[in-house]
Amino acid sequence: MKIRRPIIVVGLLAAALVSSNYLDNSVFSSGYTKNYPVVVCPPTLPGLASQVSVSGKKTKYRYVASKKTTMSPTGFARLPITKDAILIDAVGITPTIWQSRSGSWAGGTLCSGPISSQWFVGGAADITSKGRLLIVNSGLSEAIIDVEVWSESGAQAVKVLTVPARTYSVQGLDSLAPGQQKLAIHVSARSGRVNAFVVDERGKGLRGLGGDMVNSVEDVSKVQVIPAIPNQKSRSNRSAKSEYVLRVLAPGQLAARISAEILSADGRFIPVGLNEREIKNGIVTEFRITPDLSASAFALRITSDEPIVSSVFSRVVVSGRSDFLWSTPAAPLQEMSIAVSGLTPLFVFAGDIIDVTIDTRLSNGKHKIARVKATDIATWRVPNSARVITIVRTSKNVTGGALVSSINGYGYIPLTPGSVLTKAAIPLSNIRVLNP
Repeated sequence: MKIRRPIIVVGLLAAALVSSNYLDNSVFSSGYTKNYPVVVCPPTLPGLASQVSVSGKKTKYRYVASKKTTMSPTGFARLPITKDAILIDAVGITPTIWQSRSGSWAGGTLCSGPISSQWFVGGAADITSKGRLLIVNSGLSEAIIDVEVWSESGAQAVKVLTVPARTYSVQGLDSLAPGQQKLAIHVSARSGRVNAFVVDERGKGLRGLGGDMVNSVEDVSKVQVIPAIPNQKSRSNRSAKSEYVLRVLAPGQLAARISAEILSADGRFIPVGLNEREIKNGIVTEFRITPDLSASAFALRITSDEPIVSSVFSRVVVSGRSDFLWSTPAAPLQEMSIAVSGLTPLFVFAGDIIDVTIDTRLSNGKHKIARVKATDIATWRVPNSARVITIVRTSKNVTGGALVSSINGYGYIPLTPGSVLTKAAIPLSNIRVLNP
């Protein structure tokens, strides 16, 4: 009898646990809803011109500052933006924006959904700087944003910004770290539907020194691949080597030991001085690279024992004028679609084994399929009449970037999706919640 009683008690407890789990599962269940959030394109500041490439004339949009919630068709495959930031119902096809100052510079970036963390490696805050940090709050409530800045002097004071609903804020780069020449910026949102953009424009007196839009990455990492860096040979001196600047920051608590490797049609090699090179944490560090290459573009793979962020600064000549661009790391390529109306970029792919299938939708509605295969690096020119480029299939660990040239300047756009399908859980209740 003494043995049976504990067994009965244990049995009752087990039955209670099983029944409670069963009731829990029967009362609550969940479903999912999937949709593409609208994407945000940056505003156009005075003196600049902007055009957004979309998938077609029926693509819907509205201005961020508009009190209306309805969207209207663009009516164009390439939409001019005169001032305010806009929202686009992209439905999985990432729009691209091309900004320029006539006869001075040009640059491009992606329109994307809200991002809680963005790292920008590029820009300056010295006497030549005319650059700006743009923060767009496309939500219906106030946004609170932390702006962290590092330079060659170390970490600067954190700046906390409050941006009202449906507006944007413009911060001069020279106000974030006055007098500093090497900037790395981290924008993180505490609240709000936030997107940040950086315009790096420079000038000396009335003379323009070029400009570019600095693309962002979401997080620090130990391996970064910058897939598309232009290699522009001098027409007057073909033997002259182009010079580039690699900018790196290790924002953590420890110093980092980094190595870099160039991937090019001329082979792989390590630039002088960039093998197991130690950099101090919290200090923006730069290295000059002068590779002797024959190809029109190359890639740079950077490995580190601590998380880092990086970019490469390149000087180019367009229509006899000097311009510059920032090539930034890109995440591994995935199936995606990007709108390129009005642009004819050079796609550059980097990876150990490259095998990418591309579907091009032309302005007349026809499709062309191309397959790009190579090792280390490959280039592919987008057709003139292309409207939408879709990456149908890709091999593993391949990254991609686009180099774009126009009459005003030269720019870089990473091949990463800005319009991404999201999934949210929908809680469903059993009727027994109301009728126990």
